[in-house]
Amino acid sequence: MKDELKDTKDFLQRISDYIHYSVRDSLPDSWVLLVQIILKFLFLVALVYVADFIVKFLLNQIFKIFFNKDKYPVFKSIYQSRITNSISHVFALLIGSFALFSIFYRHPKSFTFLERMVYLAMVFVVVGMLYRGLNAFRNYFIIQQDYYKIMALNAVSQTVKIFGTFVSAIIAICVIFGISGTTIVGSLGAITAVLVLVFRDTILGFVTGLHVATSKNLKVGDWIGIPKYNLEGNIQDINLLTTKIQNFDKTISTIPTYDLLTTEIKNIQVMTESNTRRIKRSIIFNINSFKFLNEEILEKLSKVNLIKDYLEFKKSEMSEQRSHIDNPELLINGKQLTNIGVFREYVFNYLKNNPHIDQEGTILVRQLENTPQGLPLEIYCFTNDSEWGNYEDIQADIFDHLLVASKEFDLEVIQFAKI
Repeated sequence: MKDELKDTKDFLQRISDYIHYSVRDSLPDSWVLLVQIILKFLFLVALVYVADFIVKFLLNQIFKIFFNKDKYPVFKSIYQSRITNSISHVFALLIGSFALFSIFYRHPKSFTFLERMVYLAMVFVVVGMLYRGLNAFRNYFIIQQDYYKIMALNAVSQTVKIFGTFVSAIIAICVIFGISGTTIVGSLGAITAVLVLVFRDTILGFVTGLHVATSKNLKVGDWIGIPKYNLEGNIQDINLLTTKIQNFDKTISTIPTYDLLTTEIKNIQVMTESNTRRIKRSIIFNINSFKFLNEEILEKLSKVNLIKDYLEFKKSEMSEQRSHIDNPELLINGKQLTNIGVFREYVFNYLKNNPHIDQEGTILVRQLENTPQGLPLEIYCFTNDSEWGNYEDIQADIFDHLLVASKEFDLEVIQFAKI
């Protein structure tokens, strides 16, 4: 091995000497040094390029054999992230560093400058390989469809990239000017508070990304609502500093990522996954239209199929009770039915018999607190279709029916606030 390295050095020195003496014998003295350095530099660049091409070609051919993502997801993710290119660059620069002295040994000043340039290039190549390594992890989890780990990796990778850029810049300065890294790092102690302030959002975004990934409350693609910003849409991207949300009108909104940790977030994706969506809406009735039901109205409503059995049961129950009380002819005495109460039972039975309502979910028809406008009767249930258009159609059909059906019970719906 040592003999082979010695032979390689001798070969490179012979080429360097050939360039050196050919230029000296062919050009005027004022041009000799410049042309010698330029030609030797081009020779060094060609050597690095050829080495990079050969190593890259061999590595890519090997990884293409394992390109099947189902059998070899690790190899596929590495190949897609082009880590092989970074590896070939490192090998090529190592060869260039090895050849540097053999080519420029007659020009020690140029050798020192080019050596620093090679080390500088090595710094950027290694940093690039680190970034591509993070992309390889991300590609692997994309293939595995592990979206929570993708979010955690996004937070980590973007933080590493920011601080990696900062550290590589310090190393690059040290390489260029030939100074110690401790000198620069020591001088940063005085501005630590400023750096913390500058990277505040970065640190908060990093913490939020890890929290979201570990808690598994949110992921890219989820349908969410943010009351603070009056936003509702699907998450398109969660990165270190901003979260991108596509609203239902196809506009894009961005919010600071750390808001996912400090702000109320409604994850509506659960409804989509269960294919149900909540209806929670009220009809406001005029209280002055409420009344007891007499025999005539009861007879009329007994023909309504949805409440026929209910009314028969209630009438027998009331008859039994009124036979034991004084003054049974007065409606206020004893147990009586009201039009709003019977209508509430009708709405409940209507929802229970509606094929578009999820019968396993909660179904409530309840009175809310009185308002100056009237008494709100709230319908609370879930549709069995979460698609937005279908949901709106189902909800509209229900309230179309109920608003008209309320007239059969002599109920007055409030259309506006009375002054």
